[in-house]
Amino acid sequence: MIKKSVLFLSLIVMGSCKSYDTNKSIISSKKQFTLSGNKTIVIGHRGTPGYLPEHTIEGYYNAIKMGADFIEPDLVMTKDAFLVVRHEPMLSGTTNVSEKPEFASKKTTKNVDGKEITDWFVSDFTLAEIKQLRAKQAFSERPQQFNNLYAIPTFEEVIALAKQKSKELGRTIGIYPETKHPSFHEAQNLHITDKLLEKLTAAGWNNAESPVFIQSFEVSNLQYIRTKSSVKTIQLLSCSDVALNGDLIFTVPKGELISDGMPYDWYLKGDKRDFGFFSTPEGLDFVKTYATGIGPWKPFIIPYKGTDANNDGKADDVNGDGKIDDADKVALPPTNLIVEAHKRGLQVHAYTFRNESHRLLRNYNNNPILEYRAFYKLGLDGVFSDFADTAIKARN
Repeated sequence: MIKKSVLFLSLIVMGSCKSYDTNKSIISSKKQFTLSGNKTIVIGHRGTPGYLPEHTIEGYYNAIKMGADFIEPDLVMTKDAFLVVRHEPMLSGTTNVSEKPEFASKKTTKNVDGKEITDWFVSDFTLAEIKQLRAKQAFSERPQQFNNLYAIPTFEEVIALAKQKSKELGRTIGIYPETKHPSFHEAQNLHITDKLLEKLTAAGWNNAESPVFIQSFEVSNLQYIRTKSSVKTIQLLSCSDVALNGDLIFTVPKGELISDGMPYDWYLKGDKRDFGFFSTPEGLDFVKTYATGIGPWKPFIIPYKGTDANNDGKADDVNGDGKIDDADKVALPPTNLIVEAHKRGLQVHAYTFRNESHRLLRNYNNNPILEYRAFYKLGLDGVFSDFADTAIKARN
């Protein structure tokens, strides 16, 4: 999933958009139920990046041991058309590629969803070359002692792990792959969606009954999947930021990823609708035509606002720690997004749940359990969590 900076902008920022009405969308304090009536599923987001480097077999296994129902591999493609697991097409943020002099010449600049990025790209490497790299922790505040220990897995290796551990543990462990930047890959003649379906077919998991969800921030590839398969699909929803008053902002600053505010495939077609469209009745009806559900960023469900006591148009450092982050924000009443999605038979899986205090709203008193329970109470069908053990503990 896309990492959010969660910096608050001025109320007068151009492009802010309210996708809910807080006077009309307050959900009853009565506990709501998931669409199936079962417990909320826990998805090991990138494995267990709260503890180990993301997207590694070791991280996925850790999530399984903690009780995760699904493990989430983000998929990108090598130049020789193998699916490997990384959060983005770029390598420097999550691997030791910059420390490998033999790959120095592969550093280049490519356009990813409207942003010029200079880095090492998976699509310029063969699988054999990718296997020479080792994973590292993407977050500086998280444990670093496991850097350079674990290899970069292929999608097939993740499938094999899920099947092996399902058999050993006597419970079904699903996979939740995301096709990362499909338009970027297709422009390089790397057919990422077809390759994904091919690998699912080989695994016997290319159908609605399989323990699989395919997710994407783009629309066209999910629609394409529906013409080829009944496998479960999730339309991801993002926004570029959140305004001081809690409005979701979909306009993306110049030079940043267009896909933070709207589906990039729509942008390429000249379709100006942003991700806010999907939280409207019309948008949810549209999603129903090709997807099993939606995967919104948390503020689509429980928005939040900052405090501006000095009226400078910026959020205040309420806790006095010298930083402005989620710990300085307060939750607003929840929207009716889950209720409206459930009316249409759509599941709702929200991202990303994390334990660190600076990523928790003031309402949660530095206790991530309280955040999970606030969302569970609304009938959320699934959570993407960096700390699967906390998500399980909160659910039990």
